[in-house]
Amino acid sequence: MIATIIISIIILAAVVLIIANQIKRKKKGQGSCSCGCSGCAMSDMCHKK
Repeated sequence: MIATIIISIIILAAVVLIIANQIKRKKKGQGSCSCGCSGCAMSDMCHKK
């Protein structure tokens, strides 16, 4: 029982860190895929003109 709670907390912390990182990258104007926007077909979705 206690192992399940600990593992759940670790997984939740990982998810929160991933989401926080994505928000931080979005505020900096970086894409979510981290491979650059120069050749990306979806760059209009991230960087509206």
